[in-house]
Amino acid sequence: MLYEGQKFYRVNVFGLTRDLPIVPIDNGLWIASDAELVLGDVEFIDVAGREIAETIKRFSPSVIVTAEAKAITIAYEIAKNLGHKRFVIARKSVKGYMKEYIVENVKSITTKEQQILVLTREDANLVKNQRICIFDDVVSTGGTINALENLVKKAGGNIVCKVCIWKEGPWYKSQDLIYFSILPIFVSKNIYEEYVKNIRA
Repeated sequence: MLYEGQKFYRVNVFGLTRDLPIVPIDNGLWIASDAELVLGDVEFIDVAGREIAETIKRFSPSVIVTAEAKAITIAYEIAKNLGHKRFVIARKSVKGYMKEYIVENVKSITTKEQQILVLTREDANLVKNQRICIFDDVVSTGGTINALENLVKKAGGNIVCKVCIWKEGPWYKSQDLIYFSILPIFVSKNIYEEYVKNIRA
């Protein structure tokens, strides 16, 4: 979508309406940020967890795996609604207490630097030979969810579904993703006009 100074983008998902702030992430590029929503909106977290759990229960996942940190609250609610006693969080750095771990590189649209995702040996053991659902709040380029998939495979888990709330932008092409709504990418006039010209060509 063309960015013309909009402050918010209104979303309707799970029967709830919210206004997401539009924030810059690069030259000529803005996104509608769900950070405050998924980290602090208790009603949204509760409803999203329940609705996602209901949608994915047909896959009979035994463990939910997510990445630190925005998706943690909803991953917890999904696991709780499925009756799970644990869920697994891939950390974004190696901590001093981690004696054994598995690492995967990841590049996200919202961070300029290369990042890593880390599974401790204990969490890897929870994943091994289990039916895994990978969850992230937003999938844009697919960097994070693909890194999670690689981590789970390294740990010996069996991925039965991949799910997010929003698919964002035009980048992620795989048809194996379950999502509930779409978020646009907001671009400057120059980028927008170039995009339209390429479509018409």
